[in-house]
Amino acid sequence: MTGADPGASRPRRRSAVLGHPATAPLATLVAGAAGAVYLYGTDPHQPGHWLPRCPFNWATGLLCPACGGTRMVYDLMHGDFVRAFHDNAVLLLAAPLALWLLGRWLVDGLRGRRRRLVVSPRVSMAVLGVAVTWTVVRNLF
Repeated sequence: MTGADPGASRPRRRSAVLGHPATAPLATLVAGAAGAVYLYGTDPHQPGHWLPRCPFNWATGLLCPACGGTRMVYDLMHGDFVRAFHDNAVLLLAAPLALWLLGRWLVDGLRGRRRRLVVSPRVSMAVLGVAVTWTVVRNLF
């Protein structure tokens, strides 16, 4: 007897749950729901809460394209759409697309299909252009 592991010659298989196409979208949904539960009772407009600060804002003092997103989600959960728009108009307008993409990813995963988001260079440049423009505009006013 050489002491070799008898299972060493067999290839290792990933867990059926971890390898399922719905695992990542479900985990994303659960993490988002947990964050929303915490955020619902934590007003980010008031100081003294444990909420992460934007690293870009911390380092530069400027607003990044996503700054105000936490406050926006809080305001949406409390039905204050005007305040949510004021917190971050571009993210508010992009939220339905993001939710649709998450839903599509989840439905495809539950059906056993893996889907990769393929973004063309033209779309990438458009998103980058909107983000840079929004950053400049919101820091000027």
